[in-house]
Amino acid sequence: MIEEAARTITRVKWRGDVVLTLGEFGAVVFRKGGGPPIEVPALPVSRVDATGAGDAFAGIFLSLWLHGRPLVLSDIGANSLLLPPAVWLQGKPVANRLKIIREWTKAGGGLVMAGGYFSFQGIDGKARWRRTPVEEALPVTCLPYDDRLEVPDGFKAVVTGPKNHPILAGIEGEWPLLLGANEVVVKEGDGVEVLARLPEEEGGHPLLVTGSYGKGRTVAWTSDIGPHWVPNEFVAWAGYATIWKNILRWASQTN
Repeated sequence: MIEEAARTITRVKWRGDVVLTLGEFGAVVFRKGGGPPIEVPALPVSRVDATGAGDAFAGIFLSLWLHGRPLVLSDIGANSLLLPPAVWLQGKPVANRLKIIREWTKAGGGLVMAGGYFSFQGIDGKARWRRTPVEEALPVTCLPYDDRLEVPDGFKAVVTGPKNHPILAGIEGEWPLLLGANEVVVKEGDGVEVLARLPEEEGGHPLLVTGSYGKGRTVAWTSDIGPHWVPNEFVAWAGYATIWKNILRWASQTN
């Protein structure tokens, strides 16, 4: 399987390292500089629900790749952290992970939430981040109900932040189409800044918001990390890698 993937990779134009997920077989990394592929085996788990697994993988990989290691939450509901097996299956009290994330951010950590069906309040309100310690740290407030904004004909982001903002540095021209986002409400405060919005005909809702919590920095990106809300054309756009590198560097307070 890996040999076949390697042959495919050689036939396409790629700008940097390529990470290929292989489900139960783990993942493999092809380095642009050459050398043998790096195989990462999958951990043995009992599968319950694979919803959001790809986004979780992408978020963690992007964080560790830049070594700044802010925490990226994407397509993972609050209950996934609130109800570990010790609580759900054994009825034992454990530390509240959402409070840990809040306090870690307050102490100087970087916190990023990216949109999706199980981000912010999510599909049918099932992500349930509203009125949680994590929401307290974010620069936006979640709605109390299903917050999805499905835009199948696509929309182009309206950049409202200054071009010299570190997150917008190196991004030129119009952004490719996006197909959806989560609706949120921007918090009031001196440290909160809206860098991009949906166009007015789609409600003008916030797309990219930065803020601070204690000594930490926080970011809300209300569209997804990948398809379907983020089409392949957006992923292939040079600005996609740039903006995520910038977001993670800014959130981790590294140059």
